This record gives sequence, C-alpha cells and structure tokens, in this order.
Amino acid sequence: MKKIVWLLLASLIVLLSACVYQGDLPREVVDAKYANAASEFLILPDGARIHFRDEGAREGLPLVLIHGSMASLHTWEPWVQQLGEDYRLITLDLPAHGLTGAVPSGDYSAAAQERTLQAVVDHLALDQFVLGGSSMGGGVAWRYAAKNLDRVLGLVLVSASGPSTWFDEDRDSDRGGSAPMVFSLLRQPWFRAIAARIDPYVLAVQGAKAAYNDSPVVTDALITRYYELALREGTRAAILGRFDKPWQRSESPGLESLKMPALILWGEQDSVIPAAYAWRFDAALPASEVIVYEGVGHAPMEEIPVRSAADVKGFIRSYIAGRHQALDQ
Repeated sequence: MKKIVWLLLASLIVLLSACVYQGDLPREVVDAKYANAASEFLILPDGARIHFRDEGAREGLPLVLIHGSMASLHTWEPWVQQLGEDYRLITLDLPAHGLTGAVPSGDYSAAAQERTLQAVVDHLALDQFVLGGSSMGGGVAWRYAAKNLDRVLGLVLVSASGPSTWFDEDRDSDRGGSAPMVFSLLRQPWFRAIAARIDPYVLAVQGAKAAYNDSPVVTDALITRYYELALREGTRAAILGRFDKPWQRSESPGLESLKMPALILWGEQDSVIPAAYAWRFDAALPASEVIVYEGVGHAPMEEIPVRSAADVKGFIRSYIAGRHQALDQ
C-alpha cells in the first residue's frame, strides 16, 4: 500500500511538472560550464565523442573510476583531489551521461558501456590499473574486470549494482518515499512517453536529496549540475532510450572469477541500492573487504570524501601497490 501511495504522489508531481515545458540546453553552453582544463574528448570510430579526464600523478598507479546512472565523472572530483598526489586518476562520462551524452549509434547497453571503457583504456595505453565504479558504474567495473583479469589489479565497488538476478529478486522491494523517484518513474512506459516534454527540476531535487541521504553536500550547485547535464541537447532522449531498451542488460559473468583484491564501500543509509548488497558482494567475491559507513547515503566519495579516499588509499597500499611495483620490475 505504501508503495502504491508513493507512486501516485510521484505521478501527480510529474503531471504537474508536465505543465511546464523545458527545452534542451545547447551542448556548447553546457560543455563550456562543466568541462575544465583536464577535460579531453575521444572520438570513437562510430562518431561518439567521449568526455574523459586524466589527472593526478602521471607516474602513479592508474585508478580508473566509472560513475553511476544519471551521474557524471564530476562525482569523482572529491577523490581526484584526495588521491591525485599519489595516483593517476582517470574518469569518463559514459554514453547518455555528462558531456558525452547522446551517441550516433543510439546504443546505451551494458555492452556499449564496457566498450566505451575499453576505448578510453586503450587510448591511454593502460596495461594494468585499479578499476572502481559507483552504482551502475560498479556493475560496469566488475563485468569488465571479469573479461580482463590480466589488466585489472584490483576493484573498488562503491554502492555497486550487482548481477541482473539480484535485481530481479529485489525488483518489488518497498523502499517507500526515501528512494529517488526518477528511477521508478523511468521504468514506467507512460512516464517515458512524456518525459521529454517535462521540466525535470523537481525530480533532480528529490533524487539528489534521497540519493545523498539529505547530506549537506547537496547544494544548489550540485542540483543544478544534475539538472543542466540532463537537459544538455540530446541527453534526455538518450536517457529514455537507455531505460526503454530491453538489451541494456546483458548476461553477467560469475563474480567468483574475480580473484583480484576488492574493496566494497557502502553507505548504511543508501536508498538506491541497500547496504545489504555489500555483504552479497562480499560473499560472492573470493578476496574482498567491506566497509559500511554509518549515516551515509549512495555516494560516499562525495558525502565523506576524506574518509572514503583514505580507505581506498589503505586498500591499495595493503593489497595492490607491492604487486604493481613487482610487475613493473
């Protein structure tokens, strides 16, 4: 009953928002605001333009970080600041996200996400690296790692999405009004039919406050970033395409094959993917460590950047740095 009431309320809010049409923002305007001196753009053979950044200690161990659904590489900026003196930090915007946005192929599947990651890794000639991902990006990370065991030295999974079977088992769980409305609404065909015509600001506000557990890091600037990146020309259609295609999901390789060290970070108050999933990953992965942060939501790297980055640094020093040095010799 609680879930039905919440969906009705969300539907009412959306229908009211539909009365206010908000057009797309020009790509060049959004790009000028959210790119920085470290921003680079890789043009793929199919014409896709991938936004990425290569920052930090150039000679340091590479750490490649993948953002979550509806987010962008900006979510990793706090870790770049905290870890950049010791490590080389590579971040990128997946198709349908950030300053990559829509791609000519219209392919926003899980396989396309992995191909985008592979293209950036190959472009930068990264032989071996630590791979991290948040939420959906965590799913990209562990699936990629399972197919590239020789390249991925370690995994950092932050509130990561799990195998599709886990999603199917948890699809109908009732999280009430604490979860971001946008994800439930995007699964509804009626909403996708009108979403390109509505002003998503209300959803951006509710989604950010819910995902970040109403953290003080949810400022007007953060909400505006989510809002304006979603309105970047072509991105709304790309988001709808990503949620509308059944082939966005792919068969998941077994987690048991991931024998490299893995650090699992989760917020205890995560309303997007429950913290119980941290222990499911821990049980499935052969060599994992779990840290659950009290009072933290879905984005520990932004909500508690100093503490979460310190945990990553400790993990790398304990389990990976020595191995990487030996391989370099």
